[in-house]
Amino acid sequence: MHGCETMGIQSSQDMVLVRQKVRQFAVKLGFSLVDQTKIVTAASELARNTLDYGGGGTVRLEALEYGMRKGLQLVFEDSGPGIPDIDLALKDGYTTGSGLGMGLGGTKRLVNEFDIVSCVGEGTRVTIRKWT
Repeated sequence: MHGCETMGIQSSQDMVLVRQKVRQFAVKLGFSLVDQTKIVTAASELARNTLDYGGGGTVRLEALEYGMRKGLQLVFEDSGPGIPDIDLALKDGYTTGSGLGMGLGGTKRLVNEFDIVSCVGEGTRVTIRKWT
């Protein structure tokens, strides 16, 4: 399977659509049920962050294939206020809001690869990859 798709995240309805699309990609790529749940949960958390903290943005879903390896890459981007202290934001239990989410640290544990770039006043880009 080859393919990519970019989706806007501007409302809670968009978050539902992102979860559905991520699950569709994961199923087509042959992810186990456990790994489908992990990538959908991670996508849901990052979509919520994009909406709540970034003021909305986009996610790019991309099917990856390297030899026998298949995976899914998600890139969440916003033009929000940015994260002043990424190390602090990755600590378990850290939150700037009243949410009950797992935070960036918990999200990082659900995936195989996690990268975050954030500039204060410019926005944040989080890239995650999960392999089958």
